Amino acid sequence: MSELYEFKQEDAFRFANSIMAQTKIKGKELHFQYCPYCNGGKKRDKFTFSINLNDGRHTCLRSSCSVKGNMITLSRDMGFELSEDFLRYYNVDNYNSSHFRKFKEAHIQSKDKAIEFLNSRGISENVCRQYELTIKDGTENVLVFPFKDYDGQLRFIKYRNIEFVKGVTDGSKEWCERNCMPILFGMNNCNLENKTLILTEGQLDSLSVTECGFENAVSVPTGMNGFTWVPHCWDWIHNFEKIIVFGDYENGKISLLDEIKKRFKMSIYHVREEDYLDCKDANEILLKHGREQINKCITNAEPVPVNNIISLADVESVNIFEMPKLKTGIKKLDYLLYGGLPFGGITLIAGKPGEGKSTVASQIIINAIENNHKCFVYSGELPNHTFKAWMDFQIAGDKYIRKYQDSKWKDTRYVVDEKYTKKINNWYSDKCFLYDNNIIEGDEKESIVKTVEESICQYGTEVILIDNLMTALDLEEVQSFDKYDKQSLFVKRLTKLALKYNVLILLVAHKRKNNFSTNDNDEISGSGDISNLAMVTLSYGKGKDIHESQRLLKVSKNRLFGKLETNGWLMNYDDASKRIYGDGDDVNVEYGWVKGIDFEDIPEDKEWEIPF
Repeated sequence: MSELYEFKQEDAFRFANSIMAQTKIKGKELHFQYCPYCNGGKKRDKFTFSINLNDGRHTCLRSSCSVKGNMITLSRDMGFELSEDFLRYYNVDNYNSSHFRKFKEAHIQSKDKAIEFLNSRGISENVCRQYELTIKDGTENVLVFPFKDYDGQLRFIKYRNIEFVKGVTDGSKEWCERNCMPILFGMNNCNLENKTLILTEGQLDSLSVTECGFENAVSVPTGMNGFTWVPHCWDWIHNFEKIIVFGDYENGKISLLDEIKKRFKMSIYHVREEDYLDCKDANEILLKHGREQINKCITNAEPVPVNNIISLADVESVNIFEMPKLKTGIKKLDYLLYGGLPFGGITLIAGKPGEGKSTVASQIIINAIENNHKCFVYSGELPNHTFKAWMDFQIAGDKYIRKYQDSKWKDTRYVVDEKYTKKINNWYSDKCFLYDNNIIEGDEKESIVKTVEESICQYGTEVILIDNLMTALDLEEVQSFDKYDKQSLFVKRLTKLALKYNVLILLVAHKRKNNFSTNDNDEISGSGDISNLAMVTLSYGKGKDIHESQRLLKVSKNRLFGKLETNGWLMNYDDASKRIYGDGDDVNVEYGWVKGIDFEDIPEDKEWEIPF
């Protein structure tokens, strides 16, 4: 249907609930008592409207109505909310600002002041008008860059103060319109038959390349570190077979290049460093050295090396104590590992079924979100809603959880109030992505390794949780009848991903039910490569002479530093919040969803009547 929306069966049912429709399921169709478009006509015909539960397409059988479409058209026509990305893209329910909508509806005409400024930067009036550059209404000095997609729809607006002087002028040099969809500047002027795309950092740079007669020059919306445009341009950019990166050249590096190499599979080229001639970017080259030098930059662009051999002298020297790490929130563990779990490898979390290893894993994911790392989670043994509920308890913490006595079952129950779950949802809405376990029988299953890589490339995920190894293997099409070979190959593929993208992969694995080894690494069920390939191995489970609610956390492998904790630290468990904590840990830590929000006071005893 769209690069931003994939049909989920639950959306059909959510739509029915949103309009309070009476429905019934017949085969693979969800039938509505009355069509939401024609309402059954004068005769009030019943069950003429249905949504296909395989692909989301809908139709009405009444000849005078005959409406057809999909969940996207339902969302547009009925104001039904599918997702934030969808709203952002199609501007449903006035998602964009009023100023954006007015600008979108108007015919954009280049103004003399814009043409005059662009001329001063070596860019002609023709190019200025081609890209519809103008001056913001009510100002004399704010240049407007309209970002239109390939279909010519305005999606994003960027502004530039053309009189800005650093250290003198108040405010910012550049800024963006709020609540818009970030895309590449110049998409609507590209020729898809030309399979080469030229990517610059700034809009003036892409215009400079266009000025010199080159097609398909585009620029990123928010600078070298802003890659929020990737999911929205993913399908479009794969029309091209080659990308020439013409980023800003500063401090011996070309901006954009490293990230583009990681995210895209097509041929990646870059402008040679010597062709910048001590200039920073394309516009400066155009002004100082003219069109011939821009032409030289493009035609002499060289491919990024793809061979697998480098000189040892070219390997970057790294201080392993200062490598990027993820804080787990468990102080003793973070101290032992000099800051947390290292990126660029697999951390194995091993334990016996039902002893809490998934609880440890989800709590680490929460700390990753807290530290602004995007996460991807595969939870093979839990339905989506169960995993979410468990995470929400851990995120909320005891302070924001209601406790009540169930009069029927005579026990204590816990619930996170709806007003808090909404705030929690907002907190992790763009930071945590979940493999969708609601796969309809007969649908093609996606490889976990493939899905993980796509999440890294499209959404910039940095911390990946696979819980657990055995269920993930069911989704892998590995040509081997030997289960140990299959496990080994799977873990090797994950290891390569972790190294390639410098991400942290948390892999949950079972221990053998009956094992007499004293080595925790030998207790892991399956191929020996599972523990051999891990950078860090954590063991979590019950121990002798400790309370039933307590566990031992051990570090049985530490490839970076060698320091281990084989006796284990004693970890406690809070039943209400599902949090684990050890000596020195703050079980009541408040995550970012709480900060800056004024909450109502909650009674100290937090005793509530049953809420249903």
